[in-house]
Amino acid sequence: QPLKAGDHDRRFFEASWMHKYNGKYYFSYSTGNTHKLCYAIGDNPYGPFTYKGVILTPVVGWTTHHSICEFKGKWYLFHHDSVPSGGKTWLRSIKVIELEYNPDGTIVTIDGGGNG
Repeated sequence: QPLKAGDHDRRFFEASWMHKYNGKYYFSYSTGNTHKLCYAIGDNPYGPFTYKGVILTPVVGWTTHHSICEFKGKWYLFHHDSVPSGGKTWLRSIKVIELEYNPDGTIVTIDGGGNG
């Protein structure tokens, strides 16, 4: 099903990142006003990509800029939230959490701890 502008739960808004895992390209991005970090998978870095799900549910402070990388055989999601500042969105703190993949290559959703 194509992603359209009105599809606020899945649509691309900003903060994109791409990584390669097991020969597939993962395009991840923020959805904007629903404050989710979603992803799509493709065989080529230029697409097409198929939407696969949510990596990170909303965080405190709703800012979902991120990166994903592998280090010593494990994959990590770096992102930020506003927990230490009590939700002040302009006072962000960096977070890192291990990213887990299912056998089919989909990513296990992480609870961001926000109001979502």
